[in-house]
Formats: sequence, C-alpha cells, structure tokens
Amino acid sequence: MYAKGQTVISYMEQLAPKHLAVTDDRIGLQLGTLQKEIKHVLVALDVTEEVIDEAIRIQADLIIAHHAIIFRPLKSLQTDSPMGKLYEKLIKHDIAVYISHTNLDVAEGGINDWMAEAIGIQNGSPLEDLHTENLYKLVVFVPKTHHEKVLHAILGAGAGAIGDYSHCSFNIEGVGTFVPGEGTKPFIGSQGQMERVEEVRIETIVPQGVKSKVVQAMLKAHPYEEVAYDLYHMDMKGRTLGLGRVGKLAEPVSLQTLVDTVKEQFDVNMVRVVGDLNRTVKKAAVLGGSGSRYVNPALFKGADVIVTGDIDYHTAQDALMAGIAIIDPGHNIEKIMKPNTTQWLRTKLEQNRYETKVHASEINTDPFQFV
Repeated sequence: MYAKGQTVISYMEQLAPKHLAVTDDRIGLQLGTLQKEIKHVLVALDVTEEVIDEAIRIQADLIIAHHAIIFRPLKSLQTDSPMGKLYEKLIKHDIAVYISHTNLDVAEGGINDWMAEAIGIQNGSPLEDLHTENLYKLVVFVPKTHHEKVLHAILGAGAGAIGDYSHCSFNIEGVGTFVPGEGTKPFIGSQGQMERVEEVRIETIVPQGVKSKVVQAMLKAHPYEEVAYDLYHMDMKGRTLGLGRVGKLAEPVSLQTLVDTVKEQFDVNMVRVVGDLNRTVKKAAVLGGSGSRYVNPALFKGADVIVTGDIDYHTAQDALMAGIAIIDPGHNIEKIMKPNTTQWLRTKLEQNRYETKVHASEINTDPFQFV
C-alpha cells in the first residue's frame, strides 16, 4: 500500500512543524496536489531542471525540497521563461513540490542540529531564539481497569516531558459518579441509575506541538462514551527553539583542525576562513544558509568561531577585528538535509507499512565552481 501525499507530509511536519518557520517564509505545498498516492519521493536541496529530470527518471510523485521554487506571488506564468519552464515540466509530469525551509532549520533534530553534531558541538542551544513552546496540563479521569492503557497512550503520544525527564505524570485514585441519560450506551452502569466507579485522575504535561495528537490518543484509548478531561494553559514554558546552534566542542581544537572537520563532514573541497589557523577554539556556532548577520550574536554568546555561508567582505573585516573566527563552506552545505530527511521519512513510512520509496537527490545544485 502506498501512502497518500497528505500522509507523507504529515510525517515531514512531525520533523519540521510549519509553525516553526519565520514570518513570511515560503513553505508548504508550492505546486501540484497531495490528494494522490505517492510511490516515490525525491528529497532535494533545490529544485533545478536537473533535479526535475532526476525526479522524472525515478518516477517521483513528490519532491520535498529545502529552498522554495516560488519566492513571491506570481503575476503571470510564462512557460518560455526559465522558471516557467520548470513549473511547466513539473505540472506535465504531475510532480508536486513541498518546501520545508526555516522550519526545518529551527526544528529540534533538524538542519542546524545535524550541522552542530557534524562538527562536534555538544548540548547546543539556539543562536537566535524564535519560539518558546507553550505547555498545557492535561487532566483526565479513567476507570482503574483502564488506567495503564490510557496512561501509556497519553505518554506514548508525547506527553509528560519536563526538561530531560520523560513520561512524567501524577496519578490519584478516587471515586467518580455519573448517571447515564436516555439514549446513552454506558461502558459501566445503566441508564437512569447513579453509578460510583473507582477511577484514577491522571495529570501530565502536554507540549503545544503534540497537543492534538495526545488528546486523540487519550480519547481512542479511553473506554467511556463521554470522556471527562481538562486541558489548560500553563505559565511554565517548554523548550526554546530558534535558528543556528552554539555550544562547546567535544574538546578544544585548532581552527585548522576544525576547518578540516568541516571540509570532511560537509563534503566540500574548499572553505573561506577568517582568523588565525593556529588559534584554539573551544566554543563554536553553526548556521545553515546565509549567516553574515549572525556573526555578532555568535560573538555575544561566547563563540570562538562560527561556521556559516555567504559571508560578505565587510562582515569578515569586522569579525577579524572583533576576534571571532569564521569558516565559510558555502550555502550548499545545507545539503546535509538530503540524507537525514530521507532517512526520517523512510523510517516513518516503513513503521507504518507503506511501500512508498524515498530517495535522496544525487544532483549537485551548488551554482559555484572553484577554478
């Protein structure tokens, strides 16, 4: 059985929820339809003509890319223009295009985390805070006979996390009362008669991102026809998510050694470097994409070096004077998203017994060459 397009994207949005994207970022479905079976998915950094030809070769129904193909509202669609030709080819071959951009950058376990892990940053925190997760308290009353079933369903759906602790809950035994009305089909008791049932009150923490999933799991596991539960907003806040990562390296290294690591881990032949190659670096920052405006935040947070792309001349001069090193391996290192996103989707689809295949694009979309 093949997954529907909406199902594939639901898995993608578990990794990179859309609400994490920065304001006005062009994300989501940009072309085509998800109301169809998806036999093959192609994961790409950019959607170029070569990538589209690759998608056609593998008979892909869907491309999931990092960089948008539609940057601003279209006033016309001329198929003799360079971009118009791309849109026409995608439409003719019924290939949908879905974009996951800054939401994939920001996401826990997304691009910036993959980059941080690649160069050895430990316990990284955001370079720029964007979102502080809201938390909710879920309270539900369940008969003792189904306590464990409902509890495991709630916690299994993502509730109960407090800091580095998971599966946190509080459980109180008591007696619940109710009278089933006319037309009801009570799990326990009879219509018109007062019932007293030994119940357990379950309390737990629910992060905003999994609120709907947790409630659905709770309702599905609960035996009652009408479930008594409360869900209310808490003053306590959850995780803070944002762009970039900054943290200490596993061990101090020379800038030259870190340069070698960057070249190896991101599969690049050359990088631009600002700073003394013999200096020791202990704390590093990373940011996928264009990072000129994040050099000062990295310096403010104590980083000795920032690894990012598209550094301009004057930013490099300022960094040199300020004493923060820069390693610029280019914008294209965000290609790290291809194998990692591919593996995420493969795992989700296989766990749910779908036959849909996911492929990482093999096309190099870096527009630069070094001669």
